[in-house]
Amino acid sequence: MGDFSDLLVYKKSFELAMTIFELSKSFPKDEMYSLTDQIRRSSRSTNICLVEAYRKRRYKAHFISKLSDSDMENSETKGWLKFAFECKYLSEDQYEKLTTQSDEVGKLLNHMMSNPEKYGVA
Repeated sequence: MGDFSDLLVYKKSFELAMTIFELSKSFPKDEMYSLTDQIRRSSRSTNICLVEAYRKRRYKAHFISKLSDSDMENSETKGWLKFAFECKYLSEDQYEKLTTQSDEVGKLLNHMMSNPEKYGVA
């Protein structure tokens, strides 16, 4: 089994977090400690919880729990994306692309939770 960075879900969640980081640079300054900070944090946490889960894959329950945390952070990110769109900080095209990416990450995380043995869990 390779490193966590070989996982498709790792690559997709990292890309999503970095895209959100770049786009959120244009959010209004008065959102810095609210929406901007929150959406960056949750999108990064999606990725980092996945990394933690991968390191805990020796323990099935812990692996699934950390993946569940990652999925929760991904759902939070999707909620913040809706706020960013409704506040007109994202175009409809950007919003659609980002929510599609978030949905893909969620599906991959759910596959991992449903099939832990495919990821080195005994």
